[in-house]
Parts: sequence; structure tokens; C-alpha cells
Amino acid sequence: MKNEVIFNNITKHFKQTEALSNVSFSIREGEFFSILGPSGCGKTTLLRILAGFESPDEGAILLNNQDITNLPTNKRPVNTVFQNYALFPHLTIEENIAFGLRIKKISEDQIQRDIDQMLELIQMAPHRHKYPHQISGGQKQRVAIARALVNKPKVLLLDEPLAALDLKLRQKMLIDLDIIHDEVGITFIFVTHDQEEAMAVSDRIAILNNGRLEQIGTPTEIYETPKSRFVARFIGDTNFFDGIVEQVIDKEYSLLHFDDFPPVKCFHDLPLTKGDLVHLSVRPEKIQISKEPPQENPMFNCMKGTIDDKVYKGDHTHFGVVVNNRKLSVTKQHNRFLLDQTQIDWEDEVWISWHANDGFIFSREKHA
Repeated sequence: MKNEVIFNNITKHFKQTEALSNVSFSIREGEFFSILGPSGCGKTTLLRILAGFESPDEGAILLNNQDITNLPTNKRPVNTVFQNYALFPHLTIEENIAFGLRIKKISEDQIQRDIDQMLELIQMAPHRHKYPHQISGGQKQRVAIARALVNKPKVLLLDEPLAALDLKLRQKMLIDLDIIHDEVGITFIFVTHDQEEAMAVSDRIAILNNGRLEQIGTPTEIYETPKSRFVARFIGDTNFFDGIVEQVIDKEYSLLHFDDFPPVKCFHDLPLTKGDLVHLSVRPEKIQISKEPPQENPMFNCMKGTIDDKVYKGDHTHFGVVVNNRKLSVTKQHNRFLLDQTQIDWEDEVWISWHANDGFIFSREKHA
């Protein structure tokens, strides 16, 4: 699979602020690719540079092996869908979709065929003669997507397209976006600050922080094997520890020492030696919790704690468990519920455990 979009050492300043710092990565043809990060991390600036609304101070952008860094916006085979829809209020749905085609002076017969195809794709054919104020927010966003796709771009840019919608509508639109992407088969580049959105639809994700690329990978890689402290904390919930390698076992496992926590055995894929400083990340759903001590197993980390927090969420319960004055986040999935089952409650003493393979280690710098 060839690379369709390549960001090559992109740097951008706004006055004294560095919005992007030497950002390089590539996006494959036909991918649903997300650029994810907190507000102000540079993700929208990167998208605007690709669209031609901004110019980089340094670096280049290649599209299908062509350098488009200085190409005018209207000459680039990309279209953008914005958060605020940007529909023309005085035009009907089909007139909004046809707007770009009429500017290109395409024949009316072809325009009608393209409109019909787009209305079918976004399931809006019955609403073709309505005006934007007569349809819902989710329908407006689908029309905005159709208006962008009807121009047959090589790449569709989606800049926080779901931010203005409520939760239920965002969830439905995510499914719609995924279906539309599968139907049209072109490259989608989706900018969002919402981790769940990016994880739900992306083939791969690039995570930005303060204008720098932190990590790029599939949703599974990003979640299960974070490459930095920022990624581990930004993507989902995690229990985070700073420790030191006390012992390396069989070259694949390490025993970690902590000042305020029991020793932990963990798998590692780093060339670690005794005395190395490391970060340990353990996701809440990886930790098992019970009122009875688990069966002894040398591959499990097992310790006793006290319930300090409990939040019932229907399909699971979130617990805060205090071990040696450190509070851990633990998630218990409700696969089965029995009324006569002894429930874990506030201030109960409990056992928690997790497999050595379920923690993730990465290096940390030694302090000066």
C-alpha cells in the first residue's frame, strides 16, 4: 500500500509560539487516519497546512508523490468538512451539495447523477428539497460530508466534525462516517481531541502534544503499548508508577521496586538492566478484584488493599483501591450478576491482582 500523504519535517510558528515542531509521518492511501491530541497541540494547524489555509515555516507536504506545499488551496485534491457545517442557509440540501459542481461548470445531467449518488450515500434523498434550518445537526453534518465528497477529492479532511453534536448523535455519526469511508474508499483524515472517537473509527492514529509527534500506531498499539508518559495518561485511564528495575528475570521479565508500593513483576521488551529507571502503566480493566485471595500464581502480582471509592456504571463498576497509601483505579466488568452474590463495598478489604504481561514498561530519564 503506497503512502498518499506525507508530512515531511513540518514546523510552524505563530509569533513567538511554536505550533508544530519538525512533525513527520505518512498516511496510506485509503486509510481512516486520526490526528489526536488536546486543545492547542497543533492538530488543526497541521490539517490547515494540508488544506492550504496555512503555510509551513519549514518542511514539505507530498500528495501522491507531488510536492503541494506551495500549491493554491483550490488546486489541491482535498476537501474539508468543518465543525460548524458551513452550509448555505438559502440553498436546499441538493443545491448545497451541487454548489461546487456548478462552479466547475459540470453539465446539469452529471450534476443530478452525482447529487442522487450522494443523497443515497448519506441516506438523505427524502430531504433533498429541505433547507438547512429544517434538518437536524447530524443531518447537516452528513450534507456537509456529501458536499465535500461530491467533488471527488483524493483526501477528505474532517476537522472536529462531531464536536457540535450531543453524545448519542456523535456515536451514530461515527458509525455513519465509518460506513461512508468504506463505501467511497478514499483517505479520511480525522482531527479530534476525543480519544474514544479516534479509537472507534481509525486504522491508525497520530498523537500530538505541544506541537510534537508523540506516537503513531493502530488503536490497539496506542492503547496497549504507549511510548511515553503523555500517551499513557492521555489515552484512556491508567495506573501509573515510577519505579526502578530491581532484578531482570529470564531477559523478558523484570521485578520493579517502588518507594510506596509492593514489588511488581512485569514483562518488558526493552533492554533493561538492574538500576534502570522505568515507568509502569497498568490499565484498570487488567486488574482483577475480589474479597477472597486469588490462587497463587508466580506470573501474577497480588496484593491486599481497601476500597476507598465505588462508582456503579451499569455494565461495570469502578473501584478506587488503596494499597500502601497509593490509590489504584480498578474496573470490574459485570459479566454476570447474582442477587445473592456478596458485593464489594466501601471500606472492604479486597485482593487485587494482574498478570505480569498486563503491565507495560517504558524508560524514564534519570534526574540530574
